[in-house]
Amino acid sequence: MDTMRAARLHVPSRTLSVEDVPKPVPGPGQVRVKVEAAGVCLSDVHLIDGTLSPLYLEGETVTLGHEVAGTVDAAGEGVAGWEPGERVVLQAGESRNGTTYTRGVDYDGGWAEYALATATTLVRLPDAIPFNQAAIIPDAVSTPWAAITGTGDVRPGEAVGVWGVGGLGAHGVQLLRAIGAYPVVAVDPAPAARERALAFGADAAFDAADPELRARLLALTGGTGLAAAFDFAGVPAVREQALTVLGPKGRLVLVGLTAHPLTVADGTLFSYLQQQIRGHYGSDEHHVPQLVALAGGGRLDFSRSVSGVLPLEQAAEAVRRTETKEGDPVRLVLRP
Repeated sequence: MDTMRAARLHVPSRTLSVEDVPKPVPGPGQVRVKVEAAGVCLSDVHLIDGTLSPLYLEGETVTLGHEVAGTVDAAGEGVAGWEPGERVVLQAGESRNGTTYTRGVDYDGGWAEYALATATTLVRLPDAIPFNQAAIIPDAVSTPWAAITGTGDVRPGEAVGVWGVGGLGAHGVQLLRAIGAYPVVAVDPAPAARERALAFGADAAFDAADPELRARLLALTGGTGLAAAFDFAGVPAVREQALTVLGPKGRLVLVGLTAHPLTVADGTLFSYLQQQIRGHYGSDEHHVPQLVALAGGGRLDFSRSVSGVLPLEQAAEAVRRTETKEGDPVRLVLRP
């Protein structure tokens, strides 16, 4: 067949539809991947609702999906080292002349039966990792991993807070525990999210509306405050709350995306304590192979992370559940 099914977003009208499109043909340096699983991210929801817009998309329509796993189907001219049937996970984007292009945003992604990928963005996937779990490693896992080990530069034994225990924050808790942060404290207004935080390894979980939150956090850290705080929610009030519990030289890492401004209530104290605010986006190309190796070696387990698998034809339903948090999903996955 020369056609395939794909979930396409018409950006001007923000209309999502599953339709027949030509099966892509790999060009020089490209590999066509038969998609086995593709994650549904809150960023996809924001593309559909208009909160986010592609910066570099050519044309008006794009196949969504930046979390993709599958098997090699065909290779283009000049591609060596990849054979049909090999299991792979795809990086969530690539650098082109120093500019980051995101899969499923700036070019066609993996909410489809087949996806094209530059050969250098393929990562070999061991048999030990199911496709459903592998698909969410780029972004849902690699973004918090990069934020923690890179931007946040968290060290073993440091006290760390996580605000927002959704798809990114839940993995943030799991990864912080894995690298030896202590205590790992989660903050979320939803009781189910706090329960999930504890299940994923948090040492304590608090309601953001708790009037004793600052006192509780200081008590847990011996009065010193947090060495690092991660905003996975992208909410100004979260960021301002996190600043109040940072310790000396503490880092606030902004992972969740928002266009709203951040207010530092006491600039003098912020400077006196030599605190920092660090912006974070995505992950670098070495982070996905690291996580694949850790998961393949049994050091990390993402079996709890896949909250449901839906057929590609139900992409709109998966988006709705992600947006409304129906069933409190960590990640939903589409299967063509």
